[in-house]
Amino acid sequence: MSPRWGPNPDVRTGRHVAYSLHAHLVFVTKYRRDVFDDAMLKRCEEIMREVCAGFEVELREFNGEADHVHLLVHYP
Repeated sequence: MSPRWGPNPDVRTGRHVAYSLHAHLVFVTKYRRDVFDDAMLKRCEEIMREVCAGFEVELREFNGEADHVHLLVHYP
């Protein structure tokens, strides 16, 4: 079998399906006000990782600026 057909951990398979589901979530502050600092973004990432673990999903990426945060979530 060719190496390109090897199992990919990002692609989940079922009986008749193959899928990879991601959600890109953006949380924005009201009126786009600058309220997030580095300490707050770090704590927000910790909280989001705990929430994702509770829902049995994987938080692939977390990034933020002063007025918004981005999450990339991989879920079953």
